[in-house]
Amino acid sequence: MSLAGKNALQGKNVLEGKNVLVLTTNYGTEQDELKKPMDVLRAAGAGVTLAAQKDEGVQTLVSDREPGSILQPDTTLKNATADGFDAVVVPGGTLNADQLRVDDEARRIVSAFAEAGKPVAAICHGPWLLVDSGLARDRKLTSYPSLRPDLENAGGEWVDQEVVVDTSGTHPLITSRKPDDLDAFSTAIVEALDGS
Repeated sequence: MSLAGKNALQGKNVLEGKNVLVLTTNYGTEQDELKKPMDVLRAAGAGVTLAAQKDEGVQTLVSDREPGSILQPDTTLKNATADGFDAVVVPGGTLNADQLRVDDEARRIVSAFAEAGKPVAAICHGPWLLVDSGLARDRKLTSYPSLRPDLENAGGEWVDQEVVVDTSGTHPLITSRKPDDLDAFSTAIVEALDGS
């Protein structure tokens, strides 16, 4: 882990002045995959904005089954843009990711970040949005193992690693497999932003 990653996990303000947009639906996002990256980014000094499909509470789930925390979004996907933000994060949760992948606004947002050369980060089932946005093609990435055929069929190179940072394209692409990989995932986002 780099110094930036260690400092981020220890709460040092290495990302002061950076802003990150997090995309979610209002039901079914995996609690830890939503909260942990947000907490780490805030502890590192970044501003974090949560954008949901509707302007109402976001009901998270634990292990795709049990109700978790309810978070209040800062804005809606319809009103969110890449302007003013340095990266976008897409958490998983099967229900969340299945809805986001077909959401026109979510696809518009991640595509705008990619076109602007800004980091796009997705974990677990979140990379489904990359498939439907055309952002998986010719990229090395990972995800929850059951998504491997989808990512490969979309032209991506799937690997079984806790975090994959692909800088070969027009924008950094950061992906991870599951909640167990959240430390590596969050650290990789911090490092990408600290170096930008």
